[in-house]
Formats: sequence, C-alpha cells, structure tokens
Amino acid sequence: MAVRASLRRQLLVGILVPVIAVVAVNTVVLYHQALRAADTAYDRTLLATAKSIGELLEVVGSGAEAEVRATVPYSALEAFEADSRSRMFYRVTGFQNQNVSGFDDMPAPRRELPARTVYAALVHFYDDQYRGDPVRMAVLLQPVAGSNGRGMATVQVAETLELRRTLARQLLVDTLWRQLALVSLIAIVVVLVVQRATRPVRELSDTINQRPAGDLTPIATTSAPRELLPLVDATNQVMQRLARLLAHQKRFVRDASHQLRTPLAVLKTQVQSARRGDVEPGQALAEIAHTVDRATELANQMLALAKVEQLRQQGDAPVMDWEPVARAVALDLAPLIAERALDFEVHTVPAPVRAHEWALRELVRNLLHNAVKQAPPGTPLALRLVSDGRHAALTIADKGPGIDAAQRERLFQPFSASPPRADLRGGSGLGLAICHEIVDSLGGTLVLENREAAGRVVGLDAIVRLPLVTA
Repeated sequence: MAVRASLRRQLLVGILVPVIAVVAVNTVVLYHQALRAADTAYDRTLLATAKSIGELLEVVGSGAEAEVRATVPYSALEAFEADSRSRMFYRVTGFQNQNVSGFDDMPAPRRELPARTVYAALVHFYDDQYRGDPVRMAVLLQPVAGSNGRGMATVQVAETLELRRTLARQLLVDTLWRQLALVSLIAIVVVLVVQRATRPVRELSDTINQRPAGDLTPIATTSAPRELLPLVDATNQVMQRLARLLAHQKRFVRDASHQLRTPLAVLKTQVQSARRGDVEPGQALAEIAHTVDRATELANQMLALAKVEQLRQQGDAPVMDWEPVARAVALDLAPLIAERALDFEVHTVPAPVRAHEWALRELVRNLLHNAVKQAPPGTPLALRLVSDGRHAALTIADKGPGIDAAQRERLFQPFSASPPRADLRGGSGLGLAICHEIVDSLGGTLVLENREAAGRVVGLDAIVRLPLVTA
C-alpha cells in the first residue's frame, strides 16, 4: 500500500527545496563573485609590481641602436608576494620585442589593446598557463625615455592562483556557514509554523473521532480557521444528509413493523378460522386473498416511499417528457376506470421535466388511482397536463367529496388515510405521502383544492407543478 505524504511533509518539502535550490545557485554565483573580487584585489598588486619593474628600466644607445636595459633582481619581487603560497614571475621585452630581463620562457604577451579600466595605466589582465600552472597575467605598456632615445617597453608579471583561490574558498566557506544557519532557521520556523497551522486539523480530527457512533450534529465552526470552513461546511452537509437518511430508515422500519403487523395478524386469524370451518371455504379464500392483496399493496407502497429517498440521494435526474408517461399510466388504469363507469377525459401537451421515469409514473398512478377510488360511479374524471413556459402543471379533477380542513393538515403524512366510503374500503394512507415526497424531491409543489359551485363542494383538484426544462 502506497504511503500517503502528510500535509506537514508537503509543506516542508515545498518550502525547503526551493530555499535550498536558491542557496545552491547563490553559492555558485558567490564563488565566482569571490574570485572576481580576489582578482580585483590582487590585480592591483600585479600592477604595482609591473610599475616597480618599469621604473627600473633605462635606455642605452642612441638612434636605431637604442635599446632597453633593466637590472631587476628577483628578490625585488619578494616584497609583492603575499606569502609562500603564491609565486610571481616577470619578463621585460624591449622596443623590438627582444627579451631584456626576467623569465625567457614566459608566453608572449597577447597583443590586445587594453580595455578601459579604472587604472591610470596601459595595462591588460588575463588568465593564462605557465609551467603547467594557471597564472594571472598583467601586461603593462611602459614608456621608457632617456637622453639618447625613447620607446615603449612591455612588462609582464604573472602570479600563480593559489592565494586567490584560497581567499575565494574562505569567503565561500564563511558565507556557506551563514547560509546553512539561515536554512536551519527557516526549517525550524517552518516546522513550528506548520505544526501550529495544522493544529486545527488535528483538533478537528480528534473532535470527530471522539464523537459517539450516532452523533451526527453539525460541527462547530467558531474555532475553525477560515481555510477549514469549506471542509467543515461540507462535512456538516454530509452529516445532515446522513442524519436525514438514517431518520428515514428508522421511520421506515418503525412504520413497516407497525403496519405489516395488522394484516399479518388478520391473515393468521382468517387462516385459523378457515381451518376450523367457521366460514365457507370460498368465502375464507376470498377474505385471505383480499388480505394478501392489501398487505402486498402496503409493502409495495412502503418500498416506493423508500425508493423516493434513494432517488433523492442520486443527484440530478435525467430529462423526461411527462406527456407519454401520463398517457401510459392512464392506459394502465383504464380497466379500473371502466369498472367505475367514469367519463374519463385526457388532455396533455409535451412537458420536458427533470425526473426519473419511475417517479413520474408512480406520481401519476397514485393521484389517478386515488381519484378513481373517490369519484362516484358514472361521474366525470379529467387528467390535464398543460405548460405555461416555466412550469408543467398536471391536474387530476374528480367529482369526489373533497377534503375538509382537518384532513388537509395530515393527508400528506404517512398512514393518514381518508375515511372509507360506504362502498369502498380505506387505503393504506401512503399514496399521497409518496406523491408529496416525489414532488418535493423534484423541486415542485402539490396542492389539493376543493372545487366549489353554488357554495358547495362538487369535486377535488389535485394539482402538481414541476419546473420545465428549457432548451
């Protein structure tokens, strides 16, 4: 299993790696700057040496036979040598580039015009090799004049680089210690800051871990830093959904255990009565079949109610046309409508809404089935689906007795069945509750309105409005 990098490690790596990279680049740059600084400092010594040698030059002879002569003992260079780690060499060439004094095997000077420098002399500095060692070379064009003639002599002075490099390394080491101390300080500060910054995360984790198993109350956000608020809010939203889902499941189990107990007890009594011969076998089978049908219908409705909550958790539903679903449900219930001899009217228009087909089918079926059961035989029954450009409205109108104010308050609650009619047995009380949950999950509204004429109730309209999906 892969080891997950901690937030602390990511912050440390993210901060220290760039700092160390900058320090490494700075070290290289600093070393070259130290070398240039050492060259600048020691080039002055080379120039002073060359000038000292140039002051010892004189002209002998006259005319075309004039030449430069120098008497420079090597001991004269000892005054300019910093210590035993560096060695100096010189060479003087005359007017015709002939060797006058110094080391004859020194490389010839580069015939380059001296660049404009801060020195008040015609001097040129460059790096070269002499006797297998790297050296710093100074070439000075020295005017020499006497009573018999004048000309331009060339003085070369070379110094080995041991002392310069030692100085550059010393500067580099001294700076590196300070750089390492700075990096160490940054690392310590980063560890402390990260430790302090991640403390709210650890406290939040401890708070959640110490909660009881069933505690889904929102997490307090008073002490949480601003960066953690989105995480805490999202966690609270998830816990709210879990709390709602668990409450729904508890209610479902409670209602199922309560409601299914009655038909099962009735069924057991009917079976016992039939086995004792208290009723005719045909009548006993009919009663048992009716009880089984009621228990089956109740179980199916309870499962439908649970499925609504499941669809609610799935997020956005697909786009469905409500018209063919409504017409298909009306066709399915046509035998029941014909049995009641109802004057059925259907008027629909295309109505694209965002919903699952099962939800739309269950919604229309429950509302239409309730209307068929409550409508007196032979009366009109209408199913109308219209659109106003923003909402699709489904209206199921019957000639039933309507509802009173007391029933209106509890009709959408589970197991709040309306009183049974004289010729019909009451339902389970789940139909309208299922419809209400479906409409609520789809972002719509469901209302039951009494239809009145001449001051009396002549029917009931069940109206469902759902948002249309526009192109």
